[in-house]
Amino acid sequence: MGRVADAYRRDPSQVNLVRLQRAVEPPRQELFRRLNTAAGGTGVLVEMRRRLLKTFAERPHYAGIDADLAHLLGSWFNRGFLVLQRIDWRTPALVLEKLIQYEAVHAIQGWPDLRRRLQADRRCYAFFHPALPEEPIIFIEVALTRGMSARVQPLLELDSPVADPASANCAIFYSITNCQEGLRGVSFGNLLIKQVAEDLGREFRRLKTFATLSPIPGFRKWLAAMAGGRPQLAELLARLEAPRWFEDRAVAKEMQRQLVRLCAYYLLHPKQGAEPLDPVARFHLGNGARLEKLNWLGDTSVIGMRRSAGLMVNYVYRLEDLERNHEAYAKDRRIVASRRFEVLARDSLVARGESAAAALA
Repeated sequence: MGRVADAYRRDPSQVNLVRLQRAVEPPRQELFRRLNTAAGGTGVLVEMRRRLLKTFAERPHYAGIDADLAHLLGSWFNRGFLVLQRIDWRTPALVLEKLIQYEAVHAIQGWPDLRRRLQADRRCYAFFHPALPEEPIIFIEVALTRGMSARVQPLLELDSPVADPASANCAIFYSITNCQEGLRGVSFGNLLIKQVAEDLGREFRRLKTFATLSPIPGFRKWLAAMAGGRPQLAELLARLEAPRWFEDRAVAKEMQRQLVRLCAYYLLHPKQGAEPLDPVARFHLGNGARLEKLNWLGDTSVIGMRRSAGLMVNYVYRLEDLERNHEAYAKDRRIVASRRFEVLARDSLVARGESAAAALA
């Protein structure tokens, strides 16, 4: 390998580059390719990587194997091989059972719940791969509504009336689930949302808005990390621990004033590297969506209260703006957001605290 590398340094020609690429490729990649050609081999390799990812804490030296598998799976599961299918009540029961099993955002409470999510004013779509025909790779759930939804519970109610989808002017993406842990890091969600939006736009000409109703999974965790040395934040967190605090109108009104501002700050400013700290924000902003609106008590489930004090957020997908927004985010990490977010963030307890500290410095 050293001789090949030296030859390329002396003469960086295409011939020497090809020789170098062959020399540095681990032999196990060819083993994985051969395994992939066997019956059921693709599924075995996906499962192998799932198990591998679970062992990293104890076996960090497996990183090279993981990199090889991730590289090959990324090639084998690219958009050219994926098939978009609508899921409805006529879909084989084996696939429907997988939806109940895999749903990671809003748990499906059995068959009646699933049936409501597949009725006329709802849509569910999934990507499948020819090598895994009965295994959804990723699926998305959509509600066809009048106006942009601010709360998820009405969308999940079993007894809610089924609306005429032809009257809808908004498609709300309220859940998106990656089903295969072994494909972690292989991006499908951006392709799925864009294609579903295009398909729905062709089916329902009155649809004008394509938006998510998204969780904010890291908000409470960030609040807890910021509370040290900030008595007001510590007090706010303590009040969040009271059972069903949001049912007291006076308490809820005061909590809303503080939490909405803090959440706007959280979505705009804290970073993981150069990107937003919140993983859902990274996903949608990276797709070219616009951060549109915060929704107070958008999810009052136990999980919703625990991860984000009930707050949810709408990201809007304007198909004509996606490329421009994506470029701004990819090049400059610029967050495209409605002006209201910056106004709220500036008035948050954290921002006011930082301004006071700067003034004293």
